[in-house]
Amino acid sequence: MINVVLKDGSKLELEDGSRVIDAAVKISEGLARASVAAEVNGETAELTATLSDGDTLNILTFTSEEGARIFRHTTAHILAQAVKRLYPQTKLAIGPAIDDGFYYDFDTDVSFTQDVLEKIEEEMKKIVKEKLPVERFTLPRDEAIKFMQEKEEPYKVQLIEELPEGEEISFYRQGEFTDLCAGLHLDTTGKVKSFKLTQVAGAYWKGNEKNKMLQRIYGTSFPDKKMLTEYLERMEEAKKRDHNKLGRELEYFTTSDLIGQGLPILLPKGAKVIQLMQRFVEDEEAKRGWQLTKTPYMAKSDLYKLSGHWDHYKDGMFVMGDEETDKEVFALRPMTCPFQYQAYLNRGRSYRDLPLRYDETSTLFRNEASGEMHGLIRVRQFTISEGHLMCRPDQLEEEFKSCLELAIYMLKTLGLLEDVSYRFSQWDPSDREKYIGTEEQWDEAQGTMQKILDHLGIDYKIGIGEAAFYGPKLDIQIKNVFGKEDTLITIQVDQMLAEKFGMVYTDKDGTKKNPYIIHRTSIGCYERTLALLIEKYAGAFPLWLAPEQVRVMPIIDKQGDYCADLVNKLKAKGFRVELDDRNEKIGYRIREAQMEKIPYMVVIGDKETESGHVNVRNRKGESQDMSAEEFIAMLTEEVETKKR
Repeated sequence: MINVVLKDGSKLELEDGSRVIDAAVKISEGLARASVAAEVNGETAELTATLSDGDTLNILTFTSEEGARIFRHTTAHILAQAVKRLYPQTKLAIGPAIDDGFYYDFDTDVSFTQDVLEKIEEEMKKIVKEKLPVERFTLPRDEAIKFMQEKEEPYKVQLIEELPEGEEISFYRQGEFTDLCAGLHLDTTGKVKSFKLTQVAGAYWKGNEKNKMLQRIYGTSFPDKKMLTEYLERMEEAKKRDHNKLGRELEYFTTSDLIGQGLPILLPKGAKVIQLMQRFVEDEEAKRGWQLTKTPYMAKSDLYKLSGHWDHYKDGMFVMGDEETDKEVFALRPMTCPFQYQAYLNRGRSYRDLPLRYDETSTLFRNEASGEMHGLIRVRQFTISEGHLMCRPDQLEEEFKSCLELAIYMLKTLGLLEDVSYRFSQWDPSDREKYIGTEEQWDEAQGTMQKILDHLGIDYKIGIGEAAFYGPKLDIQIKNVFGKEDTLITIQVDQMLAEKFGMVYTDKDGTKKNPYIIHRTSIGCYERTLALLIEKYAGAFPLWLAPEQVRVMPIIDKQGDYCADLVNKLKAKGFRVELDDRNEKIGYRIREAQMEKIPYMVVIGDKETESGHVNVRNRKGESQDMSAEEFIAMLTEEVETKKR
């Protein structure tokens, strides 16, 4: 017999050779049915893993993040098995779990129409009912390659060939179907009770547009039908809020094939919201000691070679010229850091000059892959609230804290703070080509940043391989309405580029030292933030951000003079107001204003003209009568407090 220690500290006695699932059964049949995986001695393990005496054990269900990932990864395999049953000539690519679901990429001549997806779903249901055991096994490299060659799976063969020598090559078998996979998985297909294939999209093999275009089937899965129904209802609501749809309908932005993908045109409404945010950010940064700079949109390749961007980021840049034939090669800037370093180098610096805070409303250019672009979330030209702060080592923590406080203030004011999470992005020592600097420099930079984050009490996750090529960073992450996560704001610690650029200051003892550099954004990319705000508020912006704040409407023509006078009063106070005196019924005009999400509508009839009052309606349909002065005071208070 053996004993394992459960999460609550109690001990569970089991027969020697027992598996995780056996332990779950002994605890309770209900837990065994709900179990997905486990943490054994702090490491995630499958239900088929064998336990040893003294192991610590925590059974995982679908409600845990790792449990949901494993559940959905197995569903991706069920999808692939169903496709291979129905269309045996299909070639398999990859099929990972993702946030809220999974996908699998296929190379096939079959077009995955809605009718075909329904057919695949029916086959998946059969596989679930078969309750096939999911079994893991490994093969040596040569045998693994031969195994997949015999199955005529060229993409799997390529994946195996690209694995490092000595890497364990694992496979998972369920019935007649076997897939190359690192795992982890459920112990049986029978646990996937409820699923839905949601959409089909094109996807280049390995995300490279030079490779073949594959068909990607997306889906999601849950342990029960109720959870799936609730999820699908949320997705329907998400579609209504999708900025790529709603932002166009409300005329915040548009695109043109003549201009190109990833190059949106901001229409007057969208441009006004971004202008309001930009003025707010620049004014707030100035209050906090940031100095505004303006640097060129392009530079010679020499600048990017010195910074390291040429070697580490060239494929993501728009380059003008050929190094072999042109005397000078230029590139549009993907960031402003090396430009602002030149501002620092404008003259000699003393320890008394630090911290030195430079900010800029920067237009940047990045050559994003066509498959990565989406509405305003990911584009090729965008504007960012960028800043670089040069400081002494003893100032680093306080300045990092001030950068974080600024970002939190912005997020709170916009109403996005409750939607974000934090990621401590670190380097990947196994991918040395991606980074500059020594291992010792990275250990020091990451150790310094970890102390700062822990001291500030930031609840963060660690992202290995997500660091910038020159230093670790705190990424403030946010999800769009469909659950896709992107970085909104970053704060980075850099102790390498100052030396590369010869940036020094004279310390108290007369010695020359390199400053620490903090790279930061305060509100992130304006276009991305606009997209998130459209989705957050379903287009109904808070008054202070609304491109049109008030619409004044006379019931009939004879109230026109009174309305015009009111419009002038509101405009004189700085409010964004429009007069709608069209020859349309008042009900039609009110409904139209509500559809456009105008915060306030003022309806003027004979009663209001005679009393000098206004009838104020909000976009929810609520109305009240007040004097013009009371209305102006209400608007003023709402704007000044940035009420949401």
